[in-house]
Amino acid sequence: MNYLKKILTNKFLYIALSIVVFFGATSLYVLDRWIMPAYTNYNEGITVPDVTKLSLVEAQELLDQYGFRHEIHDRRAHSAYPADYIIDQNPSARQIVKPNRKIYLTVNTVERQTVVVPDVVNMSLRNATIQIENNGLQVGTISMESARFRNTVLRQTIASGDTVEQGTVVDLTVSDGLGGEIVDIPELEGLLLPEAQQELLAAGLRIGEVRFQPERDVSPNTVLSYSAERSELREGDSVNLIVSERFDAQEADEAGAVVNGDEDENGLQDIDSIDEAEDDNEGSDSINQNSDNNDE
Repeated sequence: MNYLKKILTNKFLYIALSIVVFFGATSLYVLDRWIMPAYTNYNEGITVPDVTKLSLVEAQELLDQYGFRHEIHDRRAHSAYPADYIIDQNPSARQIVKPNRKIYLTVNTVERQTVVVPDVVNMSLRNATIQIENNGLQVGTISMESARFRNTVLRQTIASGDTVEQGTVVDLTVSDGLGGEIVDIPELEGLLLPEAQQELLAAGLRIGEVRFQPERDVSPNTVLSYSAERSELREGDSVNLIVSERFDAQEADEAGAVVNGDEDENGLQDIDSIDEAEDDNEGSDSINQNSDNNDE
């Protein structure tokens, strides 16, 4: 205890601690104020010039003037650019970066590079897309087809192993997850078209051809009948529907317009004159009929 007390009361201990703290604080200050800014070019920045649409030689000269390094990151064909012209750059133009930064360039090439098409059948759509893009190709149209495992690639338009130009589009046929089970067609007659669509969707079926048929005594958009290509349907098969539409009455057109008769001052035919004309017509028909009978 006396020994510890003696150490704590020793003035040389505090002098040594003061010297250590002083030199430590001074070192941190110098490091933060001068050394690190000089090493990291603190508070210094240069705007990256736009070297796209320039030839490779011109782009190199311009980057050297700005104090940047450069590297050709990729070469690919682009019909809008001449050969050996810059298509893209990273970092992009007008960004502020540190001096001596490396700029990565994408250069146009006259000869189109070729790549081998990967085999993406039985892959998930996500993995197939990654494989196609990683090989320098593009995913085109994605069509759905009924099969058991959802979002699984069933077919690809370009066979795996074929050598094609970089950037070629590959179309895919993908499973919608249906088709694994045999299902019954739900009762659809009498349902409105939206209700029938919901019933088919719930049963795992699709709507095929929809034909509209005029009906006088049925509300529009009501399912009159339905049919399928085969009696046993699997999930994803289509059902054709015949649906009612508004019946356009044509009795007035078929009877013909009355062209004779008096009209009132408003331009409308007088009802009595129309009735008289009809009576005269009926009388004429009766006389003609009697005359025919006498002739017989």
